Amino acid sequence: MTPSAEFRCGTIAIIGRPNVGKSTLLNALVGQRVSITSSKPQTTRHRIRGILTSPGAQFVFVDTPGFQTLHRNALNRLMNRSVAHAVGEVDCVLLVIEAGRYSAADRELLKLVPGSVPLLLVVNKTDRVPREKLLPFLQQTAGQGPFAEIVPVSAERKRGLAELLRTIRKYLPAQEPMFAEDEFTDRDERFLAAELIREKLFRLLGDEVPYGAGVVIEKFEAGPKLRRVHASIVVEREGHKAIVIGAAGEKLKRVASAARIDMERLFGGKVHLEVWVKVRSGWTDDARALKRLGYE
Repeated sequence: MTPSAEFRCGTIAIIGRPNVGKSTLLNALVGQRVSITSSKPQTTRHRIRGILTSPGAQFVFVDTPGFQTLHRNALNRLMNRSVAHAVGEVDCVLLVIEAGRYSAADRELLKLVPGSVPLLLVVNKTDRVPREKLLPFLQQTAGQGPFAEIVPVSAERKRGLAELLRTIRKYLPAQEPMFAEDEFTDRDERFLAAELIREKLFRLLGDEVPYGAGVVIEKFEAGPKLRRVHASIVVEREGHKAIVIGAAGEKLKRVASAARIDMERLFGGKVHLEVWVKVRSGWTDDARALKRLGYE
């Protein structure tokens, strides 16, 4: 069997500064809502694996939080460690940047990637840059890092993804798949339910509150026709609790309703969701509280 005909399988870390579209890229590649997304930076807090199995390869993508250089509470330090740890145990790394913008914060991430690991530069959001400006940007950026290859894509419009997969495959080892063909993530439904609720907090609330909010699944019961989910939204201040609940509970109802609809789509069945709001002062800077809330 020639190398091109061998089945290949490996892990690929997706790294980048906040809000460059890493989670959108993961979801587009896998074809499932594996990682939550919003227009706000730092939406992703956990390392999440998304799995794509094709006839010739299995791609195990590791989505990571956006590397944070400004805020240094315990939660952000933990997320930065998660990024650093992820790049040390993969077969390939994708550094995702925005088309037309390659900043010092992007270059800072190069220090995390071991020289022995192939590094591909993925230039995302190409649909937002005129064609006459994109090629000069790609040429200019090519010499500014140890990039094995550069691949322009638009994750949002699903452009360039097939070429990206073909490029990644060359850097994966020839080996048997690590996951079953029908698996698309290594996370369970309990985790995915918490993330979908947290996504709605980022999408439906203002700029401050979501960063001080976490979600705990208190109970998850999966029956043959119905899943019962009881969840708590944990915030740092009483004032934030009032904002999440909203006038006459209207905001909390919107969050819960939107999350329930997405759960039913993802899980393929009816969901009964109940959500409460609790206050735990300073939880984002408390290592023990972070562990209780499921942060690695």
